[in-house]
Amino acid sequence: MSLHKARIKAFEDILEQDVIDFEVLQKLAFNGVPDDKGLRSLVWRILLHYLPKEKSARESTLKKKRQLYKQFIDEIIVSPGGPTDHPLNISPDSSWCTYFKDNEVLLQIDKDVRRLCPDISFFQSATEFPCPEIVNSNGVKRLHKRVEQSVLKYSTLERRGLGVAKLSNEIRRSDSITSGDYAPLNEGCEAHWEVVERMLFLYAKLNPGQGYVQGMNEIIGPIYHTFAIDTNKEYRQHAEADCFFCFTNLMAEIRDFFIRTLDETESGINYMMCKLSDCVKKNDRAVWDQLERQELRPQYYSFRWLTLLLSQEFSLPDVERIWDSLFADTQRFDFLIFICCAMILLVRQNLLNGDFASNVKLLQNFPPMDVSLILNKAVEISNR
Repeated sequence: MSLHKARIKAFEDILEQDVIDFEVLQKLAFNGVPDDKGLRSLVWRILLHYLPKEKSARESTLKKKRQLYKQFIDEIIVSPGGPTDHPLNISPDSSWCTYFKDNEVLLQIDKDVRRLCPDISFFQSATEFPCPEIVNSNGVKRLHKRVEQSVLKYSTLERRGLGVAKLSNEIRRSDSITSGDYAPLNEGCEAHWEVVERMLFLYAKLNPGQGYVQGMNEIIGPIYHTFAIDTNKEYRQHAEADCFFCFTNLMAEIRDFFIRTLDETESGINYMMCKLSDCVKKNDRAVWDQLERQELRPQYYSFRWLTLLLSQEFSLPDVERIWDSLFADTQRFDFLIFICCAMILLVRQNLLNGDFASNVKLLQNFPPMDVSLILNKAVEISNR
């Protein structure tokens, strides 16, 4: 039996257990989940604590969660009731006030999802399972329609000192909505980016304390892609609902990266950047000294690496392979620090020979590299 087939068999065996040995699954997934037979999709659902370890409880969990998601769509998007009072009512409880605030969030989401993973055609293509209540509504229930129609309305009606510059910016945005960005599909069809837009809008509505923060689109994209290309038709059909809950669980773990007031706490982004700097110092003093001398702070390059779990630095297949290890990490997200450190150490010669400008450029546009090299180096660092 080939090594690849043996790995597939090892995953199949553990997933067939009545109660999955979570630690064994973590160890196995840490070294990469095969692309075959929808294995990654199922393993991620378990590692992200969406599916229970008990095989007998999976079906009822899925049924309950998928039903709940359908309810969210119905209550928040399909029939939310719409604004009922006067558009100029300035009361914070005004339904128009809520509508405009929602549209502000929606405008940002719409802008972000239309540019998701532009190097592949997946997000522009049609889903085989569009949401019927939305795609057969003559455009009325489509979220992007709401933004296109309301771009000028909310800019002029919301009294927040929005000047001419802001308004003209919104007008320009509405003109460019179909140029260079992904275009919406016709009645009855729905592109994958529209599905992602819906999930992010629901997430923002259901998590008002945090809402939507730019970059969340880059976190949800690889999860949705993995689920939507599953070989199992039933899992593909419910990719949206399953992805929504997996994303929600992941965000509960990394939300502190996105909340500025928590920057300094142990789970905040500044703390993570300090940990990365200490890791470089411990593993390669010469490189650390060079970066210190040049005052090349981790904020200049690693903010994006850490916040977005490296989703912007590599191609989608490589990101998915890296995330196998991150999701399987028993000390989530310690291994992320080791990966980032490995990336820096693997370009050490360039860094030692480069000036400030070339080194910033190198780290902000990390060169293409075999991802297994980086992961092996990260493991080596973690064992020191």
